[in-house]
Order: sequence, then structure tokens, then C-alpha cells
Amino acid sequence: MSSSKNVVLVCTSSPALSNGHPTGLWLEELATPYYAFLDAGFECTVASINGGAVPVDQGSVTGGFFTEDSKKFMHDPVAIGMLGHSVQLSTLSFPDCCDAIYLTGGHGCCEDFVDNAPLKNSIESMYAAGKATASDCHGVIALPQCTSGGKPLVAGKKVTGFADSEEAAVQLTEAVPFLIEAKLKEQGGVFSKAADWNPHTVVDGNLITGQNPQSSKGTADATIAFMNQ
Repeated sequence: MSSSKNVVLVCTSSPALSNGHPTGLWLEELATPYYAFLDAGFECTVASINGGAVPVDQGSVTGGFFTEDSKKFMHDPVAIGMLGHSVQLSTLSFPDCCDAIYLTGGHGCCEDFVDNAPLKNSIESMYAAGKATASDCHGVIALPQCTSGGKPLVAGKKVTGFADSEEAAVQLTEAVPFLIEAKLKEQGGVFSKAADWNPHTVVDGNLITGQNPQSSKGTADATIAFMNQ
């Protein structure tokens, strides 16, 4: 169905933080939007910074963090095939290749979503084209490098992302390159958040951001609503 809308879901390729702390993609933040987009009739492309196999944070496939969508994803041969053979982001031609870009999370994003020219260019071109530009949790860490009209893309925009208090709760404040909440505020973003580990999604035009793993469904739904308007 060539007429179907396409979403590029961007994942980290980093299996560890700079201090050696093992990490990767937080699986729910890919699995939940993936199925939401498929259910909405969209086509999905799973991309990553380096292409190939996407590292999964083992914390996201244990206990209560291993959600029903995540379990479904891990037993879905098509989904697992895409996760194991992700498209290298730099080979995609934005904004023409898709109708939405969706940056998934996980602490791996703190390594390779920052100061990344192909990712910066893809976000800026999608935003400038008026297409859905969405990110959740640590995926939001890609936004501060982006500009629009010569100023930070988030300046004056309503945004959210992984809260400083949540980063402190997982004891990784010193391991990340910067705190997302503090950086967005520094750049003039109008930051809001829910209580830690509660869902919170913010929409400002075609810029859509989610706070944490609990926000993955709401952020996907907001992206779908924008694409369908």
C-alpha cells in the first residue's frame, strides 16, 4: 500500500553509557508505538544510528518493565527482524521518506543521539516540513542540538522529556551528557512534567514529546492524531 503513511522509528545503537553502564533501547518505547502505528494503518520503518542490530536494555525485558506490547514484539518475527536489521538513519532521505519521525528512548540515546549530524538534519527537515516530529523519554535528548529559524528548535515551545528527578531516581545523573529537563529549560523550552513515572505527553504544533516509558502510548496516540488531522 504505497498510499499508506509511513513512520520512521529511530533507535539508539549504543549498548552502554560512557561510564560503562550497560544500556540500549528501552524496548517498551519502541514496541508500544510500533503496534499503535500498525493498528492505525501506518507502515513502520525501524531505523537506528548505525543500522543493523539494535541493543536492548536488559532492564526493559525484566519484571514489570516487560510490558505486554514488549512481549508481543519479542515473539513477532516481523518486528524482531526489523530490530535485528534496522535501517541506518543516514541512508534515509528526510523529509520525503516518511510522514513522521519518532525517536524512541533508552539511556543509549544519551550517547549517540547527541551531536549527531544525520539525526539533527532529519529532525530539522521533518519539523520544517510540518511533519510529525515526535520523541519520548531519552529520545528527547536529540532536540537540543536542533535549530529552527536560527534559534533552538524548542525555544518557546511546549515540551517535556525524561525529568531531572527521574534521572536522579535511577542514579544516572552523573553518567548522562546533560539533564534533558534542565537543557530544554535553558534553551527556552516551556517544560512541563507529571509526577515521576506518570504518563505525560505534550503537543505543540508538529512537535510531540513524551516524558518517560509510561508516556509511550500517549505520545504515539498524539502522533497518530496529528497525522490524521
